[in-house]
Amino acid sequence: MAERVIILGGGVGGLSAAHELAERGFEVEIHEPKGVPGGKARSIYVTGTGTDGRPDLPGEHGFRFFPGFYKHLPDTMKRIPFAGKPNGVLDGLVQATEYLLDAAPDKEPVLLTKYPGTPDEWRTAIAELFDLGKLGLPAEELRFFVDRLLVILTSCEDRRLAEYEKISWWDFIAADRMSDAYQLYLARGLTRSLVAMRAEEGSARTVGDILIQLLSSLLSPFDKFDRVLDGPTSEVWLDPWLHHLTAMGVTFHFGSTATSFQVAGGRITGAVVRDSAGAERVVTGDHYVAAMPVERLAALVSPEMVALDPALAGLAELRVAWMNGFQVFLREDVPMVKGHANHVASPWALTSISQAQFWPGGLARYGDGTVRGCLSIDISDWDTPGIVLGQPASQVPTRADIATEVITQLRGALDPVRAKVVADTNVHSWFLDSDIVLPNPAGATVNLEPLLVNTVDSWRSRPEAAGAIENLFIAADFARTYTDLATMEGANEAARRAVNSILARSGSRSPPCHVWPLEEPLVFLPFREYDLLRFKLGLPHANAEAAPPPPVPAPPATQAPAPAGMAPEARAALSPARRRITHRIADILSAPPPGSPPGKAVTS
Repeated sequence: MAERVIILGGGVGGLSAAHELAERGFEVEIHEPKGVPGGKARSIYVTGTGTDGRPDLPGEHGFRFFPGFYKHLPDTMKRIPFAGKPNGVLDGLVQATEYLLDAAPDKEPVLLTKYPGTPDEWRTAIAELFDLGKLGLPAEELRFFVDRLLVILTSCEDRRLAEYEKISWWDFIAADRMSDAYQLYLARGLTRSLVAMRAEEGSARTVGDILIQLLSSLLSPFDKFDRVLDGPTSEVWLDPWLHHLTAMGVTFHFGSTATSFQVAGGRITGAVVRDSAGAERVVTGDHYVAAMPVERLAALVSPEMVALDPALAGLAELRVAWMNGFQVFLREDVPMVKGHANHVASPWALTSISQAQFWPGGLARYGDGTVRGCLSIDISDWDTPGIVLGQPASQVPTRADIATEVITQLRGALDPVRAKVVADTNVHSWFLDSDIVLPNPAGATVNLEPLLVNTVDSWRSRPEAAGAIENLFIAADFARTYTDLATMEGANEAARRAVNSILARSGSRSPPCHVWPLEEPLVFLPFREYDLLRFKLGLPHANAEAAPPPPVPAPPATQAPAPAGMAPEARAALSPARRRITHRIADILSAPPPGSPPGKAVTS
């Protein structure tokens, strides 16, 4: 008889685990609190906008981004059938070829995000190198930043975990000593491509590793740096996945929320779930897979479970942040750029993409039939004051105020031509992620689905996909993976690791799921091997003596540059946050590396 697996959570992690298990003959049952699959990846249709038989407008928790280093998720997508597509839903990925780095109306370089394949593209790529000069980055600072990346590339994994995991990216690249341009573009701007990560808090190991992956795919003629879906996520990916899993025998229970685990004899003996009507029941299986967000699993972990697996206690130490979607539906589709835009100077850390240009079916068949474009925006900073009300997004009183703030920030940052995209005459309507709940009786905005962030030294608090409780597994993006980032790819890899552990513990003869480590250029392999030897001898990295350039003198207060569109009072409100940035480099440098003799200091 097939062994029975209960999966708690129907997001990307839960669906990925169900897919691998069903292919190997397991009986699978998924319990998902929402009424649809996909979790944070799902489309969120704007209720009541469809007329004359048209579906509602497609909103979302945040736009989808499939960078070139993803391996696990594309492998799964290839195995999800879709009519007319030989490689299943994977054929629904479209390459985005440009990237807008938007700092001000006069500082908006458009970067080519594909390997140049024609003379014109090479001309564009070379011109970009000269165009970047107007950003005001001092050459010596740029050289130092490149050196920091090379330090990561030539460091062994042991050193990255023992040293760089325990220092912030901000400190690792000495951002405090650098110019405003360095902090804006290289410290903060680049990390915004890593979900809700902040340079001041993110682990240097995680940020460095992922930046290397992104840059490697950008420079490779074989990888695609940036890919997006050719339609709403649920329609071109998640709904076909649901149908495929159902056809394989997977049972779905929507509106079913896990409320606790039952434990006896060192094992999970049942999971208590509550349906949408509030009725509770116990579901049982041979194995249990937790495929839910970290804050939800942490609330279900009992003292008895921690006694069996002490690693579960670390879940409460992990931090989450907010990164939520906001869509502006447009009367005319005016693509801002052929890919993503990073509005680096916006107080709320906005990133965006003009979606309709990648959707062959367009948007006219949704809503009232007059929508032609959709600018999908992610709000990644909910704690910095805005420029309209001077309040953080998490404290703005109404959804309409958030809409006004986001559109105002975009208009102030873009050049006059691109700003027409969000002109009043072109804005049909807007939608804010329904996971943002405001106002509420407590008076504070609530985010129903925050996102894990890899803060300094958080690796030690993250669990393995298989822990000490023999029939409990984790298929979620906070588990330890090669991907090491709260992404769809991380959730899929964690699911594969969970399934492989189920196979091993159940004695199954089915082949394990393939798991890919992150790949780095082979040219650096000898240097990493050399650094491993130095690390084991207690020696610092060979480039330990490299020092940052002298601090850039601060300009007079009357000439201090302000991010585009930011009022002086809003900029002043940022200064306390900047003053709170901790200076940890001295502490890190004075700590001895593992295995070093007494008195030996780290100088790397």
